[in-house]
Amino acid sequence: MPRFTALFSAALLATGLMAGTVQAQQSADTAQSQAPSAEAQAQNFSDQELQQFADASQEIAVVSQEYTERLQSAEDEESQQEVRAEANEKMIEIVENSGLDVDTFNAIGQAIQQDPEMMQRVQEMAGQS
Repeated sequence: MPRFTALFSAALLATGLMAGTVQAQQSADTAQSQAPSAEAQAQNFSDQELQQFADASQEIAVVSQEYTERLQSAEDEESQQEVRAEANEKMIEIVENSGLDVDTFNAIGQAIQQDPEMMQRVQEMAGQS
């Protein structure tokens, strides 16, 4: 389950960068625990991986918006858990369809928060696709 939580956090953080969602702040603390490994890998991402991340992030932004609305209207904890699980499945599918694995997607998501130049490159890539 931590893998899913990390993906959900990274997705919210990524969409926060590209779509301005407020929920990114709520997940920032969860993602910070993995930051050192992301920092170590930050220099190893190819342009292709960054482009795949940018493309996947745009799709995830749409999914995240949809599921955030559903999460807010969920009536109890059980319903919220179901919405989160369904959102995670969709986001994992988007990431894997992009050609990245979940760990790489998460690492890029965390690395761009620590590297303003990389963040700028990813945002430019997202704007071109």
